[in-house]
Amino acid sequence: MASAKSTSANNIQPAKPRILLAVSGSVAAIKFEILCRNFLEWAEIRAVATQSSLHFIDRRSLPSDVLFHTDDDEWSTWNKIGDDVLHIELRKWADIMVIAPLSANTLAKIAGGLCDNLLTCIVRAWDYRKPIYVAPAMNTFMWNNPFTKRHLDVIQELGFHLIPPITKTLACGDHGNGAMAEPHVIYNTVRLSFKPSAS
Repeated sequence: MASAKSTSANNIQPAKPRILLAVSGSVAAIKFEILCRNFLEWAEIRAVATQSSLHFIDRRSLPSDVLFHTDDDEWSTWNKIGDDVLHIELRKWADIMVIAPLSANTLAKIAGGLCDNLLTCIVRAWDYRKPIYVAPAMNTFMWNNPFTKRHLDVIQELGFHLIPPITKTLACGDHGNGAMAEPHVIYNTVRLSFKPSAS
């Protein structure tokens, strides 16, 4: 018979992983709500949105327990030396970052080391011992552009994990590769590859 102490230890639930979900300006951002709800089944979630992504997101539809951050929050939360810097605090908080969709523009910024918004500042400050997953979404001609391959090569050298786009009829009416992977595929890819750190 197990002792009370060991029984108690067996009932302790493992801490949920902390996932930072980031969304950039692609039409596929309309699926961000679904992505948030998928990850909430398993993890603690905080969300980061670029200014252009807000064109596609209805913030009222997002789960109420997801903290949602935009570029405005980066500036409104800091007043003086000693105050928390949001992009640093989010980097420290997260176990994993997932950028879905990753637009061609944000991909290019990250590959070039630019950090002109909250999302790219987090990436520039990231601890690369922790995983980052990206799910690109863009027009087929943009996906096939030589710059895209160069930029993907750069971020994969840094250790980013690519969740490739799929072939379908895109929002613009073109048919081809470049649509973001479905939210359940993104979720399953991250969850199945997650390895909790040893305590």
